[in-house]
Amino acid sequence: MTATDSALTALSQGWCALSLLHGRIETHIERALQAGHDLSVREYSLLDVLSRQHSGPGGHLRMHQVADAVVLSQSATTRLVSRLEDRGLLSRYLCDTDRRGIYTDVSPAGLALLAEARPTNDTALREALDEAARTPELALLVAAVKNTPAGVPAT
Repeated sequence: MTATDSALTALSQGWCALSLLHGRIETHIERALQAGHDLSVREYSLLDVLSRQHSGPGGHLRMHQVADAVVLSQSATTRLVSRLEDRGLLSRYLCDTDRRGIYTDVSPAGLALLAEARPTNDTALREALDEAARTPELALLVAAVKNTPAGVPAT
């Protein structure tokens, strides 16, 4: 085995550990959000991203920006937006300055559900990280997540 092979193996193992950590966290949060609020992780993430928009210049995200923020394809994001719109949690409208642009806003019902679900999400995230920290292969990654400075952009 060459040094390059060892480095690639370590890199691959690191990627596998990161993927495992992500999967465990997402599964734990998914269960909590589904049980308490009938929301998936993706639905919660979409509501959260859209709730952070503002009315000033550049304050609203186009659908492709929303897709990037929730890490879904544009078509999957459109289907997700449609499902939440059907539930009365979102609304869509055309951009005033560019009729090709479609914006999405969280409805008052969506904001209320998000506010109700946020503590569940936060608690489930903490629980999942604490559990993962007990696995030696994941402990360093958990520490990195817990020590990420505030204000680091999510996207």
